[in-house]
Amino acid sequence: MVKDNIDKFIKNSLIHATNLNRKMRNTKSEVLVDFIHSDLLRITVVTNKVSLNSDLLIIEKYVKNLKNIDSTQVKSP
Repeated sequence: MVKDNIDKFIKNSLIHATNLNRKMRNTKSEVLVDFIHSDLLRITVVTNKVSLNSDLLIIEKYVKNLKNIDSTQVKSP
């Protein structure tokens, strides 16, 4: 992710964590987002358990579908 995308995402990280947890619960996943952390190069989504591939796909799809994020700059987990 580029810095502009990271800044936009982190600005609303609490909302994103809440939305991701709702999506996880809707799929009956036991994985929940604990917090979201950023550094200069990437965003890290920390979960309460080891994520399955399906959980990672939910996170990836959520991030790529955000309107204020340039999805071409998002790298998959």
